[in-house]
Amino acid sequence: MINIKDVNFITSAADKGGFFLDSRVQVAVAGKSNVGKSSFINMLVNRGNAARVSGTPGRTRLINFFDIRTNGGDFVLTDLPGYGYAKVSKEQKSGWGKLVESYFETVAGVSVFVLVDIRHTPSPDDIKLIEYLYYKTLPFYIIANKADKQSRAQNLKSKKVIADAFKVGEDNVILISSIKKTGRDEVLDIIEKILS
Repeated sequence: MINIKDVNFITSAADKGGFFLDSRVQVAVAGKSNVGKSSFINMLVNRGNAARVSGTPGRTRLINFFDIRTNGGDFVLTDLPGYGYAKVSKEQKSGWGKLVESYFETVAGVSVFVLVDIRHTPSPDDIKLIEYLYYKTLPFYIIANKADKQSRAQNLKSKKVIADAFKVGEDNVILISSIKKTGRDEVLDIIEKILS
């Protein structure tokens, strides 16, 4: 199995001019503002503080790039700004959407981890993102976070609800818990395939 050896913050970008581009594969993490993207990244790279965890949803307004070194090759992990936070203006929401769209237009061959909260039916914003990724023919993987908050039986029901909402098979929905680190190996297996 692939093993993450080192992680370093590269840069933050507020616009296309700041995007980090090199020859390496980029793996982006996308999701709603309160879905736990930072906790997921910290769990994945096995560092408590790689990505800043904020108690206030919608705090990450930039695209953050991380240099990830593994025993199976290196890649760039990209933390996209969260979407769907109600307490921001329409102008801010539009700006974030344009920034993310510009990222997908600019960076070639990006793979996307789409995080959703397993306890909730995917939102219209979640579905819009998946439809956009389909349209752009970008490979994506659905990560259902916070699996520790429900029973196993509830998780299986939620998995079906999420798969149906996104029109994918249930096998395409990976259950994880950033707190208990369950599902981490499955995500690392996906990264290994992306890098091979």
